[in-house]
Amino acid sequence: MKTWLKILLGIIIFGLIAGGIIGAKFYTMILSPNVELADASSANLFIPSGAEFSDVVDSIKANKLVKDVSGFKWVADKKNYANHIYPGRYVVKNGMNNNDLVNLLRSGSQTPVQVTFSYARLKEEVAGKLAVGIEADSIDIVNLINNRSYIEDLGFTSETIISMFIPNTYNFNWSTDAKRVMERMKKEYDRFWNEDRKSKAESLGMTQQEVSTLASIVQSETNLPQEQKRIAGVYVNRLDIGMALEADPTLVFALGDFSIRRVLDKHKAIDSPYNTYKYPGLPPGPICLPQVSYIDAVLDFEDHEYLFFCAREDFSGYSNFAKTYAQHLVNARKYHRALNDRKIFR
Repeated sequence: MKTWLKILLGIIIFGLIAGGIIGAKFYTMILSPNVELADASSANLFIPSGAEFSDVVDSIKANKLVKDVSGFKWVADKKNYANHIYPGRYVVKNGMNNNDLVNLLRSGSQTPVQVTFSYARLKEEVAGKLAVGIEADSIDIVNLINNRSYIEDLGFTSETIISMFIPNTYNFNWSTDAKRVMERMKKEYDRFWNEDRKSKAESLGMTQQEVSTLASIVQSETNLPQEQKRIAGVYVNRLDIGMALEADPTLVFALGDFSIRRVLDKHKAIDSPYNTYKYPGLPPGPICLPQVSYIDAVLDFEDHEYLFFCAREDFSGYSNFAKTYAQHLVNARKYHRALNDRKIFR
């Protein structure tokens, strides 16, 4: 073979080998699995609002999500990811290659988080429950809840705004900010109050917020599903005849001392619009965040003639109901004796 042919063949072979090596390297960086999780099939990567590419890389390193960080950075650079960074929660799956990982992050297709909240007494508690699992700070949510002009635009007052939050489990994007949380809760509130519920509230002569207020009192009186509608019926009967609600939980709320287990006459002296012994009708707003079952219990209250109820002396959680004050006194004495026997004096 002539010398020049040998040289040409050598160059070709060298080129093929070099090309193969380079191609293999590119293949490894782009398409070879790079996400390697030790003990899980997936992991969360949280990218906060305003994050830069270096922040993303630091988070990937800190969470040990990839074997080859430089390979990820190379692919990210080729795909111009630095100019397409979107905040959120991203589920990174074991075995993903750099191309798939960058495409996921670059798309902004974050995986929602579930936010669940049920019982709460105060607006600050509601904000705290909402902020769990999302980027929005509970302080920012509280600030909006306490912003009088903002909540008035939503159709609420500072006393009734808690009724806007319907307890449930909701899917949120992790990057949701405080304002979007409030907007979402208003949409869920409007969805909850469908025509059927609004019609029932109207037949009761109550606004939606008044229904929630009464529901919060019923909820504070019992945790037994069997008694929700019956207790609601007691309070509806009292409202219908202009009788004071005389609901002990409203006094506890007015006093702000939730350790009280026994309401005494001295507690009834507090001058507060939430004192339903002193002021007839409903208080200005809910005394807790009412769950859906209690709202529906008010809307579908039990129709009866009871005007009184008192906790049973056996502490079973059930109540003794009465149509007359005389019978109620008999029931109340039994319960008070039981409290004394257990040395529950406050």
